[in-house]
Amino acid sequence: MALEPVAPADEPSLGELFAAASRDLSTVIQAEIDLAKAEVGAQVGKVAAGAGAFGGAAFLGLFAFQLFSFGFAYGLAKAGLPLWAAFLIAGGAYLLVAGLLALVGISALKRVGPPERTIRSAQQTVAVLKNRGKSAAPARPGI
Repeated sequence: MALEPVAPADEPSLGELFAAASRDLSTVIQAEIDLAKAEVGAQVGKVAAGAGAFGGAAFLGLFAFQLFSFGFAYGLAKAGLPLWAAFLIAGGAYLLVAGLLALVGISALKRVGPPERTIRSAQQTVAVLKNRGKSAAPARPGI
């Protein structure tokens, strides 16, 4: 009578192991997606602030262009200082504010970066899966 190796009753079957691994991998992937969404959502506010500043700069730049245009036209027509000088001073003020808003917009957009926590977490997950695959199947002698 030959003895056959019997697996202990408390060890899961290959199918159960595969189902658990598949479920765990699905959970990890969903968690990575949720983390990426959270990080990108946090960055949206910074992008909106930068876009708003650029919009304000464009709006005020349009006013500055109109005022400089009127100032130049009145200056050529009158060749007198009071009216056109007032237009140029007002246009210069709008242009200064537009420049400041553009700098604020550039500064806000430079602070937006990639979702670093998600990238780091995904790299760790890949490393764990690679290491688990190398050490997951210990050899059993005699089988």
